[in-house]
Amino acid sequence: MAIIIAGSLTFFVYSRLRRNAAHPRLTHVVAAVRSIPEGIALTSDDVTLIDWPAEVPLPGSYTKISDVVGKPLIYPLGAKEPVLERDLGVEGSGIGLSVKIPEGMRATSVRTNEITGVAGFLYPGSHVDVLATFTVPGTPGPVTQTILQNVEVLTAGEKVEPDPSGKPQTVNVVTLLLNAQDSQKLLLASTQGSIQFVLRNGADQGKEKVEPTRLGELVTGQAQPTPAAAHPRKAAKRRGGMHAAPMPPPQVYVLEVIQGDKRSTTKF
Repeated sequence: MAIIIAGSLTFFVYSRLRRNAAHPRLTHVVAAVRSIPEGIALTSDDVTLIDWPAEVPLPGSYTKISDVVGKPLIYPLGAKEPVLERDLGVEGSGIGLSVKIPEGMRATSVRTNEITGVAGFLYPGSHVDVLATFTVPGTPGPVTQTILQNVEVLTAGEKVEPDPSGKPQTVNVVTLLLNAQDSQKLLLASTQGSIQFVLRNGADQGKEKVEPTRLGELVTGQAQPTPAAAHPRKAAKRRGGMHAAPMPPPQVYVLEVIQGDKRSTTKF
């Protein structure tokens, strides 16, 4: 009896497992009909329902076509690739590059060249630091300062996706993802001097305090103090308590205008 019962149970379980393997339980998920580039709003002609094993859950997937129609596509999709929540932007957020800009952020473009663009190795998704070299009024020599750290590159030229082959390519314009305040810093720095991108490891998300580098440090190898205008009273104390010498009177310029037989002068 034990052998008969064990054999019956084994046969029943084996038959059930084989039947489930031959006819797995399926569900439906929304997928792309064909390859679809990023930046467009999906229509009902772009997507379809495909079978998906119910035993393999797909987080972020959709089961109704109406749930994805009208939403912009942030990343490209291949044919029959399921549409996930992470692939879509908010309905009404626009098309093209605008769908990749999170709320509160800005896409800011600056002109670049082979040197500024790290020899063509700047790709969409890269992270960079931005250095600016300029001359501060009233100070001797130029200064280089790290003005932005860990900034994401949105586009390199007209490309919003990295080159699959990784081949370097020089571009004329680089677009960075910045908040409003950092956008102002970048645009001001680009008008005051030259800027340079410094490529960093994408896994390095840290920021550090970086002091500006002045021209004198390249010669002495030591940090130079920040020049500051001396207060007249403090300057007098450093000279042994003597009062500062009086300032010379401003120079007066005379402009003489001759119109025929008439003459006039103006001083300024």
